[in-house]
Amino acid sequence: MSAIYKSAAGGEEIRRRYRESLDAWPVPSEELRVPTGEGETFILACGPQDAPPLLLLHGSGANTTMWWDDVASWSRHFRTYAVDIIGEPGLSAPSRPPMASDAYARWLDEVLDGLGIANTAVVAASLGGWVALDYAIRRPERVSRLAVLCPGGVGRQKTGWLAKAVFLRLFGKEGVRRSAGVVTGLDTPRDGPVLDQIVLTFTQFKPRTERLPVFSDDELRGLAVPVQVTVGARDVLFDSAGTARRIRQCVPHAAVHVLPEAGHALLGRTDSILEFLRS
Repeated sequence: MSAIYKSAAGGEEIRRRYRESLDAWPVPSEELRVPTGEGETFILACGPQDAPPLLLLHGSGANTTMWWDDVASWSRHFRTYAVDIIGEPGLSAPSRPPMASDAYARWLDEVLDGLGIANTAVVAASLGGWVALDYAIRRPERVSRLAVLCPGGVGRQKTGWLAKAVFLRLFGKEGVRRSAGVVTGLDTPRDGPVLDQIVLTFTQFKPRTERLPVFSDDELRGLAVPVQVTVGARDVLFDSAGTARRIRQCVPHAAVHVLPEAGHALLGRTDSILEFLRS
């Protein structure tokens, strides 16, 4: 586990804070652990046992708490399974197999098999969006509906933000907080608690440095299930205009939403995603 953190103590602090959030989860939940070839995977399940399944995949540097504001609404209609992606600051194994492989599809096969799920709707963001798209392309029979927020692997991955973020970090804790605001696009007072959590995480967490593979046009054209893609026009991590353009060209049946004032972290999409999932 120490491989993904800057120190063992830092990893313990992140997990302690995560445990506090799980203990205060806004709806009744069940903690599940599924063994896979990449190590144990942690899943938080909510909602009626007999409701249709909904798999949630968070972004880089995040965990199940990403879905805090959404789960009360979604779990009224679905059995939600919020998965801690391997190699991220949750409670799953620290394994990071190569992105340019079928490793993540095989990992999700084992997760779904362990949960007894043959076919599921998926909501995912950023890195999780890449994992979800990769899975839907490789395993179309196992994904019934797909909603992704600022997904990787479609539009160009940007690097211009790095210089500004590194510069801001020279100004100590406040600089780190401002750099987090640059990356996420969160810059209002109400975003403060989210930014504080991000700063805590990235003070101790080692993010992935491997660039996300880009899906080919033919791979995207193979997406036959209902798809919703939402991007922020001010996203500094991915070319949101490129993402929207390629999805519209290659997946013409997809619903594409470009939010003109939003950055990479898209909050408050609970109702629009639920409407899509239930349509």
